[in-house]
Amino acid sequence: MRITSTSCICPVLVCLCFVQRCYGAAHHGSIKVTRNQTKHVEGETEVHHRPKRGWVWNQFFVLEEHMGPDPQYVGKLHSNSDKGDGSVKYILTGEGAGTIFIIDDTTGDIHSTKSLDREQKTHYVLHAQAIDRRTNKPLEPESEFIIKVQDINDNAPKFTDGPYIVTVPEMSEMGTSVLQVTATDADDPTYGNSARVVYSILQGQPYFSVDPKTGVIRTALHNMDREAREHYSVVIQAKDMAGQVGGLSGSTTVNITLTDVNDNPPRFPQKHYQLYVPESAQVGSAVGKIKANDADTGSNADMKYTIINGDGSGVFSISTDKETREGILSLKKPLNYEKKKSYTLNIEGANTHLDFRFSHLGPFKDVTMLKIIVGDVDEPPLFTMPSYVMEVYENAKIGTAVGTVTAQDPDTANSLVRYFIDHNTEEDRYFTIDASTGTIKTAKIFDREETPWYNITVAASEIDNPGLVSHVPVGVRILDVNDNPPELAREYDVVVCENAKPGQVIQTITATDKDYSANGARFHFSIDEGLSLNPNFTLRDNEDNTASILARRRRYSRTTQDIYYLPVLISDGGVPPLSSSSTLTIRVCACERDGRVRTCHAEAFLSSAGLSTGALIAILLCVVILLAIVVLFITLRRSKKEPLIISEEDVRENVVTYDDEGGGEEDTEAFDITALRNPSAAEELKYRRDVRPEVKPVPRHHPSSSLDSIDVQEFIKQRLAEADLDPSVPPYDSLQTYAYEGHRSETGSISSLDSATTHSDQDYNYLGDWGPEFKKLAELYGEIESERTT
Repeated sequence: MRITSTSCICPVLVCLCFVQRCYGAAHHGSIKVTRNQTKHVEGETEVHHRPKRGWVWNQFFVLEEHMGPDPQYVGKLHSNSDKGDGSVKYILTGEGAGTIFIIDDTTGDIHSTKSLDREQKTHYVLHAQAIDRRTNKPLEPESEFIIKVQDINDNAPKFTDGPYIVTVPEMSEMGTSVLQVTATDADDPTYGNSARVVYSILQGQPYFSVDPKTGVIRTALHNMDREAREHYSVVIQAKDMAGQVGGLSGSTTVNITLTDVNDNPPRFPQKHYQLYVPESAQVGSAVGKIKANDADTGSNADMKYTIINGDGSGVFSISTDKETREGILSLKKPLNYEKKKSYTLNIEGANTHLDFRFSHLGPFKDVTMLKIIVGDVDEPPLFTMPSYVMEVYENAKIGTAVGTVTAQDPDTANSLVRYFIDHNTEEDRYFTIDASTGTIKTAKIFDREETPWYNITVAASEIDNPGLVSHVPVGVRILDVNDNPPELAREYDVVVCENAKPGQVIQTITATDKDYSANGARFHFSIDEGLSLNPNFTLRDNEDNTASILARRRRYSRTTQDIYYLPVLISDGGVPPLSSSSTLTIRVCACERDGRVRTCHAEAFLSSAGLSTGALIAILLCVVILLAIVVLFITLRRSKKEPLIISEEDVRENVVTYDDEGGGEEDTEAFDITALRNPSAAEELKYRRDVRPEVKPVPRHHPSSSLDSIDVQEFIKQRLAEADLDPSVPPYDSLQTYAYEGHRSETGSISSLDSATTHSDQDYNYLGDWGPEFKKLAELYGEIESERTT
């Protein structure tokens, strides 16, 4: 079988197709299947050889991107068994068989029905077989062959990472590498020059260059200055086919920025400056700014300002603002136009970050001269002193001069000054000031012991301009005079033991003086000379502002005299000297041998315990109140009584109330109340069971016929008379209440008075049949009956 390669369609590739055809005929050739053959050679007999069958395959080629109207011819399959009579059938299977590649089953011609792209798939693997059309039996075994897609230059180079942004320091050497760019070509790099890329620069010359093979971009000039031009846009082209005509190309943009280096020194725009500063400027405030220009940026433009000389270096200072890179001029000392009207400063601005590679471009600093003009301002009056301290004696008369303050107008006009006191505090009202002279006088009488110091504020203003005011603090010290006599330092509790000895020190006393130490530091103690000599005690001045009390006799007795009084005279050393008299109270107490107090008089004991008269009265009052509460409580308990009947539901018609405690059982047994309630029951005299009568009373006999006619009133009077004459009656009054209902009725009584001593078996259930009027009564007797049963 013979295979014929593809035919060329594209005119541009005529030469390639011709080479392919020749290559296919010579090398690809026919795939021959050698069958049984007999060769006749002259002079030789016919020789039979064993038949040889087989497929000799080579690769087919098909051009990519075929755009013709007819299917592209790929090649031809031919078997040696094919006699041309159509008995051989060719079958094609594998990748793309029947869809991309079709075969004429009679002739074996293979065509491509679609445009192929090598970048998507480079080759296809197929299988071919020749069979007998009549029997469908294979004439040859199935064999495999490959159809390769032949590349054409249909893809331009591409920069996958573009566009690029890159920086390079300014003033770099020529040839400094900036960036390497790389372009990729999707075409077959093993076939022709379709993927062979060459780089060139389209834009950016003469500043930059690019290596045509590697794509490395480099600087092409010396000393490229950022201050002259900072940004560059370079366009790089990549072209395949080794840059030949007809090759495809792609481009990208590289944005190159020159970074700054410190190659420019700072420069002041002017060599001379002038600044106006008013003399009223506050110390520490900023009075002006100055700036040197630097073409560099960032830290390369940082600088520091200093005052290198000038007559104002001690009055002004300069600092650097790191944000604005300006020099801030500040005032160190106050200005005075009347003393100095101008200053001169030499100011230097220097870079702080130097690059020694460019030191030949320096020096990296600059100097300028600044002249400062001091402006005249109408200033408030100026006091001669920043503060004043004055003195005045206590008890001085109102209007006494304390001192004088002085202020002057510092301006050349020298205006008159008016003085006044700011009455902001109460202390400012204790003084007055002369508005013209500034003399301060007292407005009250002072007491040093009450307030030794006063602070006031004096103000001064110009008469022509009252709005300009200055203030000065004035302190007034109140001087002491000896106007307070000395007195004992405290209340002394002086105790002398009964067994004291003559000359024994029983107490040491001291004194105090409210005056200043110069008028009261030295005290003198003595006993009042106007009194007679004290035989019991004496006083000794220790000459150290203390004095000792001494006993003058051997023994003291509490029973004879328990308290002694000793007047003491104390004088100071002031001018004039003052003195006071105090009386010491000396108590006589019993002491141990070692001098410890054992006991004193009761009054003295209470006093030594520290209880005052008021405390004692309060204690006694509390005791009295407690006793009164106890007595009242006992009285209330004795007078408390319990009523006999307290139930609200007691249905008895008569209530017997006893308003006294009575005699207990004796009282209840004294009289038979039952008999008095019913005169008919008083048939015989009944005697008391609790006492035995001394005289036996004569029994009384009443005929039974007369009982029905007894009057109740007469009966009661008779009983009262008998009680008054009966010697066995208790010796106290008794209130007796008799409730008499009259004679018994035939139906009997429903009263409960007699139920306390007798028990009835009567059934009260019939009360429930009497109707709603007797409902309460039925419930009451039903409850009583149930209680009895229980």
